[in-house]
Amino acid sequence: MVNAAYAIVALPLLGFIINLIWGRRLGEPLAGWVGTLAAAGTFVAAIIVWVHMLGLPSADRVAELNIFTWFPVAGLKVNAALLVDPLSMTMALFVTGVSTAIHLYSIGYMHRDPGFDRFFIYLNLFLFSMLVLVMSNNFLFNFLGWEGVGFCSYGLVGFWFQREIAAVAAKKAFITNRVGDVGFLIAMFFIFYHFSSLNYANVLGTLVHGHATGLLAARPGAISGTTATAITLLLFMGAVGKSAQIPLYIWLPDAMEGPTPISALIHAATMVTAGVYLMARVAPMLHYAPSTSLVIACFGAGTAFLAATIACAQDDIKKTLAYSTISQLGYMFLAVGAGDYVAGIFHMLTHAFFKALLFLAAGAVIHAVADNQDMKKMGGLAKYLPLTAITFAIAWLSISDIPPLAGFWSKDDVLQGAFQYNKVLWAIGFLTAGLTAYYMSRQFSLVFRGQARWEEARPAPVGAFTADVHAEEGGHDAGHTGPAEEGEGPGLPAPPHRGLRPRDSSWLMSAPLVVLAIATVLGGGIDFPFWNFDFLNRFLAPLFPTAEVITISAGTKWALAIATVAVSLIGLGFGLRVWETADHPALEPNFLRRAWYFDDLVSETVSGPLTRVATVLAVVLDSEVIDGFVNALAGGLEITGRAVRKVQDGYLRSYLLAFGVGVIIVLAYLSFRITI
Repeated sequence: MVNAAYAIVALPLLGFIINLIWGRRLGEPLAGWVGTLAAAGTFVAAIIVWVHMLGLPSADRVAELNIFTWFPVAGLKVNAALLVDPLSMTMALFVTGVSTAIHLYSIGYMHRDPGFDRFFIYLNLFLFSMLVLVMSNNFLFNFLGWEGVGFCSYGLVGFWFQREIAAVAAKKAFITNRVGDVGFLIAMFFIFYHFSSLNYANVLGTLVHGHATGLLAARPGAISGTTATAITLLLFMGAVGKSAQIPLYIWLPDAMEGPTPISALIHAATMVTAGVYLMARVAPMLHYAPSTSLVIACFGAGTAFLAATIACAQDDIKKTLAYSTISQLGYMFLAVGAGDYVAGIFHMLTHAFFKALLFLAAGAVIHAVADNQDMKKMGGLAKYLPLTAITFAIAWLSISDIPPLAGFWSKDDVLQGAFQYNKVLWAIGFLTAGLTAYYMSRQFSLVFRGQARWEEARPAPVGAFTADVHAEEGGHDAGHTGPAEEGEGPGLPAPPHRGLRPRDSSWLMSAPLVVLAIATVLGGGIDFPFWNFDFLNRFLAPLFPTAEVITISAGTKWALAIATVAVSLIGLGFGLRVWETADHPALEPNFLRRAWYFDDLVSETVSGPLTRVATVLAVVLDSEVIDGFVNALAGGLEITGRAVRKVQDGYLRSYLLAFGVGVIIVLAYLSFRITI
């Protein structure tokens, strides 16, 4: 059964190849169904392997499946091989499951888009790259998937490249991630230098030994603290770029320029979770680098709080969710830094459910109001979009820490681990929970409650693409409502006007909402932090080293949980009460309305110096020094060649003369030596 792991990575690659070759001929919707069935098959294969793994003893739940030898160079041998263990399969399950829902949703969302087949080509390649990343058995194969998701994000964020803002956002995402990737590359050099291998088993396996009460124990003296700190900090640099943490988070809000399903895919199931996964994977090394763990926890808490404050003042429905993702990723890094790796993975899983649901529901709202994304031009939509409103509400309450929904259990688990690790970081996470409930309640109120403001925001009836069209055709409205700068899409002709009232989308878009809503309600059962229903902890704990934390009593745990719910309810109630109408400028003080100033500061601080350094490297070092040396060498060889070619004139008499002169010189030299 474990061989089904080959199908996990093979099926999305097969879907990519089929659509790449025949996608345009298959057309819509067949190209979409090919991509969706490939994703669904991958999910089924992941379930098969996972169920098989559950039947094995804990010590036997690790297997390596070699595909081929990538390249052997001296002491470095790299295989394209898969690692099947509890962590990789946990990641594979939620990545493939959520991605399947997004693929199905995309068939309806991208209806009538001229790039329909190209969209699913990228989508399957994205899924394949992410699965290579999480299932690889070595750092270099991981990096192949790491760069693969980066390339796919470039193609999908800039999918509607006719719009300059989308093209710029794609470049920003690609370049910002390359900054972090420098750290990952240098870390691999250090790893190979120290361990003479890039294989996880050879690197991480040397850092642990035995099973202490079911948890891996550190091997004394396996690596120096300085080396471990250097490697883990460099790896964290890569994670900061991929998972959008301070200061490299600036690409993620701009990534909203891609189609909404891509926003859901990037934010919930694939790319941004890669950094958290990487740091959890190298947990045995983090055990030797407590300074790095503190840095990770501080960056996570700081990012969570900062992004939450920015989200409080966003008017764009997708930008609010983008900053929310950055904030929730901060919670995951807080857990990893605190040594509570299972809590970080747990929150990653529940976040995938409710964040995918939030984005897909937001896409349905955007459909219904003719591509408008300004929440202050919405309102009162619960009456017209009951299914969308209900599913969105479930996700809103989940991310707002309302029990018994999944988000409460995972975030409370994170905060309890933070409380044991550092009280200051816990306080930051605690306050952020209240802010999260506030800005999400603000969003729900502006979109679904209060006075309907979408009537005046709609385009003229001649060019409107209304919900009646959605109901009949289940189609993608993005780009069909007018100028490209006003909607999501590239600005294609609008279909005939058939009505004015928004309505829920077709089943292709509604079914994934229902499935994700169910997962959001029940997902907390994966790892209840109370009553010993901690399946995920028992499943993953053998992979992680023991963390030296102070155990807190059950009473303290309950008190922390009650406090978290209380602060969340305060934020939730405040957000609902004051945002019944959109006219509350007093609640958005200048520092929040202009919270994007930090983005500009980061851009100037990070990209400014890097641009100047790149200019010096390109103009001075490359053009003047390197090119100058090469050009001078070539010029010298040219001059030497012109001088030497004169002795190669092709005349026999010249060669005989030179030969005779040489003989005379040799004889004279020998006579001189004999005389002496």
